[in-house]
Amino acid sequence: MENNIEPYGNRNSQKAWEKEEAYLRAQKKVKAIMGFYWHLASYVIVNIFLIILITSNGVKFFSFGTFSTAFFWGIGIFFHFLGVFGSDFFLGKQWEQKKIKEIMDKDTKYWE
Repeated sequence: MENNIEPYGNRNSQKAWEKEEAYLRAQKKVKAIMGFYWHLASYVIVNIFLIILITSNGVKFFSFGTFSTAFFWGIGIFFHFLGVFGSDFFLGKQWEQKKIKEIMDKDTKYWE
């Protein structure tokens, strides 16, 4: 007798479960991206307000006190970005493969 762990030997239920899992992962990723964009928008709005408020009270525009909140909060924004998009965003595998192909294409044109 064959041991089959799938319920009733139905492969469609497995595919439905995989689709639902993929949907839930995509939904979680979209919520994370939306959270980052809301964080970025609040960063821009609040820091513009703070810079205007600080400079209107007589503090020099190009001083550390004017931009300190934006600087330290910007570090947090950067780590939030890395958490949402990953460290491969800038120079990830896709970029690497694309660049290798581009260089190989140029190289083959040179030798032809």
